[in-house]
Amino acid sequence: MSRTHAKQRARVGIARLRSLIVSLLALVTAATATACTTDENRPDIVVTTNILGDVVREIVGDEADVTVLMKPDADPHSFGLSAVQAAELEQADLIVHNGLGLEENVLRHVDAVRESGVATFAAGEAADPLTFHTDGDNGPDGEAGQPDPHFWTDPDRVRTVAGLIAGQVVEHVDGVDADTIRANADRYAKQLTALTAWMEESFGRVPADRRALVTNHHVFGYLADRFGFRVIGAVIPSGTTLASPSSSDLRSLAEAMDKAGVRTVFADSSQPTRLAEVLRTELGPGVRVVELYSESLTSKGGGADTYLRMMRANTTAMVTGLTGP
Repeated sequence: MSRTHAKQRARVGIARLRSLIVSLLALVTAATATACTTDENRPDIVVTTNILGDVVREIVGDEADVTVLMKPDADPHSFGLSAVQAAELEQADLIVHNGLGLEENVLRHVDAVRESGVATFAAGEAADPLTFHTDGDNGPDGEAGQPDPHFWTDPDRVRTVAGLIAGQVVEHVDGVDADTIRANADRYAKQLTALTAWMEESFGRVPADRRALVTNHHVFGYLADRFGFRVIGAVIPSGTTLASPSSSDLRSLAEAMDKAGVRTVFADSSQPTRLAEVLRTELGPGVRVVELYSESLTSKGGGADTYLRMMRANTTAMVTGLTGP
């Protein structure tokens, strides 16, 4: 083969390669543009807490994207937003948040985007909120009479809120199928009704003289009201984990526990070891600490990665803790 002929063949090969590269780039660009267009057209619902996030996902299904700001095992009282998450609030079609002061570092962002015209729904405010109270002397400091944001410990209230969320999605989120949203909400409502019945049956095994709760902070008022328990007090006499117990708080709690004959404290799973050490020091070695999932879901497979599993795990732990020796 002559050198001239070889050069011509090389030029043809290079031209074909260039043509192939251009074609591939065009395909990639078109696919990317299509994907971006699809993503941009999908409605997005932003939810502040992961418990509410699970409820919203059950209702929405595949009809919209659901962005949950609070990570698993986080504390709703203390988690904050990144700049990216704050921007996600501004772009949302609907924001679902708990309200009643729960997300203490996030509510100002929610208030700001609400004022700019973004639709928001405060689930706690729609849940017929109770006020903080206890049957003992170790009540919530400075919060008695204030609305309690922890409504999710009553599954009946969650069922009510789930139906209201479905209505908000249908009203404010364009592009979703209303019939699918309502069907999802009806299906989930049946699961919540079954949960309530199971919890009633389970708690029925706890004798009347043992139906008294002491927790790490005041979080189970709704559960107590719904299922007939007395809230004796809390290690942190507050509705928020951002407070800290004083020596006088612990003395008051010890007196309330002795008076009620209670030696079990239910604590959030994120801090039972530290709490147990404090209680053994302040209240004596006979105090038992039982772990619960009170304000956050876990990561997948962590024992409480959905609202339904969280409530069943807590109920089982409470019944065992209150009926054991």
